[in-house]
Amino acid sequence: MTGEAVAGGDRVERTPEEWKQQLSPTQFQVARQGGTEAAFTGAYWDHKEDGMYHCVCCDAPLFSSSTKFESGTGWPSFWNGVTQGAIRTHEDRSHGMVRTEILCARCDAHLGHVFNDGPAPTGQRYCTNSASLDFKKKASS
Repeated sequence: MTGEAVAGGDRVERTPEEWKQQLSPTQFQVARQGGTEAAFTGAYWDHKEDGMYHCVCCDAPLFSSSTKFESGTGWPSFWNGVTQGAIRTHEDRSHGMVRTEILCARCDAHLGHVFNDGPAPTGQRYCTNSASLDFKKKASS
């Protein structure tokens, strides 16, 4: 899939060693190894500023603050991605259950999971790890 055009620009691929140089140990463990940060500990679970949440690995825009909602879970939750092609899904059968993993479509960074218990209009809850995100504040007009 190298060079395949995806939402947010061209595909980004790096070796694990290159990702380790770019990311903090927590970001690497979550985004590149499919980890999960503890609830209520991430930088964005209770974040309220207007702007865009980007992939910490490749800077692709993933979620708008306009779709963020308080889910009570302790993780940043969104009812939709910023564009249809920004996020891809994968069936996750780890931990003895079936869930839908969400990944950055540009670089395959693990973001979290999506559940069918979110608010209207989509009914989706994109439950995301703060460690997989980088927030960019909306510029003042």
